[in-house]
Amino acid sequence: MSEDLIKLTQFSKGGGCGCKIAPSVLQQIVQTNSLSSFNQLLVGNESSDDAAVYQLNDETAIISTTDFFLPIVDDAFDFGRIAAANAISDVYAMGGRPLMAIAIFGWPIDKLPIEEAQKVLEGGRAVCAEAGIPLAGGHTIDSTDPIFGLAVTGNVSIKNLKRNNTAKEGDVLFLTKPIGIGVLSTALKRAVLNEEHYKILIDQTTTLNKIGEQLGNIEGVHAMTDVTGFGLLGHLIEMAEGSGLSAELNYNAIPKINALNEYLKQRTIPDATFRNWNSYSIKVQFEKARPDDPVGRGVNVMEAFNLLPDPQTNGGLLIAVAEESVEEVRSILQQSKLVSEPIGKMLGKKEKVIYVK
Repeated sequence: MSEDLIKLTQFSKGGGCGCKIAPSVLQQIVQTNSLSSFNQLLVGNESSDDAAVYQLNDETAIISTTDFFLPIVDDAFDFGRIAAANAISDVYAMGGRPLMAIAIFGWPIDKLPIEEAQKVLEGGRAVCAEAGIPLAGGHTIDSTDPIFGLAVTGNVSIKNLKRNNTAKEGDVLFLTKPIGIGVLSTALKRAVLNEEHYKILIDQTTTLNKIGEQLGNIEGVHAMTDVTGFGLLGHLIEMAEGSGLSAELNYNAIPKINALNEYLKQRTIPDATFRNWNSYSIKVQFEKARPDDPVGRGVNVMEAFNLLPDPQTNGGLLIAVAEESVEEVRSILQQSKLVSEPIGKMLGKKEKVIYVK
């Protein structure tokens, strides 16, 4: 991060998926009494899923999704890479394969150099190439803030389609990437992020969730979603409520980025973390909560409050797996050098939606 770098994050009210509207507000915006009259629409907005899915024939469906946001990092090329990887992730989260993407691009022509805009697109193209798809076009506007993302089209065999609302009681939960990206990105915006931790931020947010397509082939993977702006708690609540279940999280088993402690001590917490928590805290119960016990014997409550609602950008896949398929999924995750230890399980419906122990 050079001293003369144009700081794109100065133009961000909230970077990356931290730009998302709070869950409680979003529900009010998108709620409707209208029912879809399209029988071939397998997944619409009624389930808060990652993408729309439209049936083409008896075997195949098309996946359509879009995602875009304000800069999460200062480097234009990395911004393009992160936004592209995050958008493509929605296709993988449905168990699908991306086919092509088009760009959604807003740029303040009077504030930022055109050369920086070119770098954003180059970053997007680089990640699309890694995913094996073309960045085939798009639309641009002269905007007050820099905005970039993709609309992505993919396909999926209908028998391999994974939804976020089809988990079953007893399913084991996995999360393929550690949480804490919101903390690191906030540290970057406040100019307190260490160089070594910047690399962690970039590596995680640009890593494609390709494993989702492979997991789609496993019948025992009952439900899947990617963890983004609503944090681990928010997206697990969507999975549990959509499936008519509750869930139990083992807090100490949840993967967390190792670099977080010093930033948590500095209260380097995204505003979106508090918005998330205020939206769904009534649905969460902490068990064996001990504020004076930071290690192992119970939940470190203050840390959990800061990390479980932490907005992730291109976060890991949250997977609900039948007991008999756990070892197969673990083996696949280990081969891909992803987190392979369970973090919880799905329960029958209880008073609360999420129980953290």
